Amino acid sequence: MYIKSFLIKLIMITAVLTIILGMFYAVNSRDVLIISVVLTIIGYIGDVFILPRVGNVLAAMGDFFLATAVIWVMGNTLEIPIALGAASFISALILMIVELYLHQFMERHIFEPQITNPKHKRGYYQQTNLQTEFAEEVDLDKISKEGNTE
Repeated sequence: MYIKSFLIKLIMITAVLTIILGMFYAVNSRDVLIISVVLTIIGYIGDVFILPRVGNVLAAMGDFFLATAVIWVMGNTLEIPIALGAASFISALILMIVELYLHQFMERHIFEPQITNPKHKRGYYQQTNLQTEFAEEVDLDKISKEGNTE
């Protein structure tokens, strides 16, 4: 499953960067592919180790900052002649939104099946700490009649 989620992330990042950097900023496909591979490797390592600890939203926010930095640094390293600040911000924003769905996939198919203790599972039906509440039913009419007689 790790390989499947890695390939999904690589395809997703490559597609987004091809659309944003390739079509709108006319960056050549070789540079887009290099940035995609570097961003995928660094981001996937972060997803595997950080996502289970901090949750989906914080991991997606971390991916936003990571994508912004990696695209900007790689763009300067590869000497891509575009406005890297705007291009990296727009790309990272779209990647962050798409990463939310990838993180949900990873939580359901990678991290959740590895949990053996049912008390630590997040699913609704795996909760074992439920309690039943017992109480006697109260007859409000009887109580109100008893209160009026005094």
